[in-house]
Amino acid sequence: MEKPLQKALWGQVVKTGIIKSNLIPMIAGLMLALFTYQYSFVENTWNIVFAIFGTASIIAAAGAFNNMYDRDIDALMARTKIRPTVTGSISMKKVSTVAVLLLVIGLMLLYFASPLASFLGLLGVVFYVIPYTMWTKRHTIWNTEVGSISGAMPPLIGWAAVAPDIWHPACWALFLIMVIWQMPHFYAIAIRKQKDYTAAKIPMLPVIKGAKRTYVQTNVYLVLLVLSSFLFLPLSLGLTLVSLLLGLLWLGLSIFGSRKTDIEGWANKMFLFSLVHMTGVYFTVIIYASIGLVINVL
Repeated sequence: MEKPLQKALWGQVVKTGIIKSNLIPMIAGLMLALFTYQYSFVENTWNIVFAIFGTASIIAAAGAFNNMYDRDIDALMARTKIRPTVTGSISMKKVSTVAVLLLVIGLMLLYFASPLASFLGLLGVVFYVIPYTMWTKRHTIWNTEVGSISGAMPPLIGWAAVAPDIWHPACWALFLIMVIWQMPHFYAIAIRKQKDYTAAKIPMLPVIKGAKRTYVQTNVYLVLLVLSSFLFLPLSLGLTLVSLLLGLLWLGLSIFGSRKTDIEGWANKMFLFSLVHMTGVYFTVIIYASIGLVINVL
């Protein structure tokens, strides 16, 4: 029983759920780059392997660093007070050692794919640990916006792992959609877990400014999300329409769904649809690029 328990504890330390969810946009960026530049999937097999395991490693490292630094506020919240870094079931020495090793290994793997992918990976970890975790998360309502930069690095890393640069509009569509998506997503979480954030004195938007301001700001970002869909237009009308439709559905749910329920009910619906939106957009990109690559081979 000890090995499964230790595995579960380490899963909490490195945040395996976040690793899995972030690999989806990374793979989307990678596959779309292969299709855009008409590169062979087979010839880039090792780059793909390095990108997947390298990205997973640096995200795990960032999660471990975050848990180490946040253990004081994690102890005050019901959903995080059982984390191993809070309870002491895994020592800080072990966590810090594993975090450093994961970071080094991850950056090395990404470097084997491309130096640019490794640099973007390092930038994402630094941004997540220092400006977000150590500063804005504890001091300003704009912490979500700051954290969204590091959260949107996976598609850039995937693109850079196989492409010569990251300046194609479709690449930035993936990045911007991921940046903007995080605000409605995390605002919904902040409303659902407002008591936790209040107890830990974390200045999330609904804690400091209230539900009305959060609702208005959510809709502003959803409008921007809808508009960002047009960045796909130079590459694919189909991708543009899928992204546009999902964005409009989310905006409609926010505006009309708020009239039929209380703020917590609205937040629950918004959170669930945020997952539908993210998986819908990025899986569509993966499928579109994969079909395109197969057709080109045939």
